[in-house]
Amino acid sequence: MYYVPDGTVKCGFYECSSCGNRFLDIRIAPSLVCPYCGEEADMELGPDDEMPDTAESAKLIKMLEGEEVKEYDTLLSLAITGGDYNWI
Repeated sequence: MYYVPDGTVKCGFYECSSCGNRFLDIRIAPSLVCPYCGEEADMELGPDDEMPDTAESAKLIKMLEGEEVKEYDTLLSLAITGGDYNWI
């Protein structure tokens, strides 16, 4: 699969309010940091460094289970690959 590992039976379907991208993630939470426009916090900070702000702009639209995971992953990946079925 494209967004989640093969055999995933439960995942979250998210949409970023900043960039508008939709994606799947195996983590299920009300909001996540967008993998496209967000930036994960760097946990290797020095004593004089400030903790960076992380904006969780991707909101959970729907929790997917079972066959829905494979269907949504296929549909979203076709949008990214431009309908190229060769990678499947």
